[in-house]
Amino acid sequence: MGVTIAVAGKGGTGKTTVSGMLIRALVARGTTPVLAVDADPNSNLGDILGLETDTSIGRLQAETLKTIHDLPAGVPLGRHLEYELHQAIAEGDGVDLLTMGHGEGPGCYCAVNHILRRYLETLRSSYPCTVLDNEAGLEHLSRRVSSGIDVLVVVSDASPVALRAAARIARMAGDLELRIARRYLLLNRIDGDLSTAATDEIERTGLETIGSIPFDTHVADAAMRGLPVAEIAANAPAWQRLNDLLDRLWTKEEST
Repeated sequence: MGVTIAVAGKGGTGKTTVSGMLIRALVARGTTPVLAVDADPNSNLGDILGLETDTSIGRLQAETLKTIHDLPAGVPLGRHLEYELHQAIAEGDGVDLLTMGHGEGPGCYCAVNHILRRYLETLRSSYPCTVLDNEAGLEHLSRRVSSGIDVLVVVSDASPVALRAAARIARMAGDLELRIARRYLLLNRIDGDLSTAATDEIERTGLETIGSIPFDTHVADAAMRGLPVAEIAANAPAWQRLNDLLDRLWTKEEST
């Protein structure tokens, strides 16, 4: 199985932009194809990558539960759902995107969820790298991933509120008993030196800081114009820091 990187963080910290840039940096290095999984119900990763999806796992769950008794005779539920899931993958240049969407509604999803988990595990095994953009609560991660995560990157800016959220995410990963090999803190949109308060909060997270990405006007401008990360100038400082991050992650991966 390839390497799986999960990205999490408080909303507003630039988590999804970091996920998108991480994916594009992997593609640029030739680590392709990358499986991008948008596990945040807000579902913005497609916009960041410049990809459109026709449906989501959440929608397929609901539709399958409604039509489960109308399947043609002899067609197993698993085969039907896996076919639909395959059609839901948006294919791009070096990256395939699967969108989780909103969570389950009323009804019993036990059989459907079992098939989904098995499908996602099989899908991940066929890619050299999978990047999961997660909601802060990690609920999708706990329900959908059983074979473990190689790296959890918790994204935070330098505000005490965001750093406290990062600490909660780290604790939640432990409480949910997710099998995560390594956990890191990535500081994003850093402008100048860190305050004493920020430094103290970083220490309280209990996470090793893997790096920091500076506030970058190229990234901010792309976000304001609704452009995908591929449109960010190649000489943007944020790209350099993303590549530094990948160098460190890969070095640590090879040393284990």
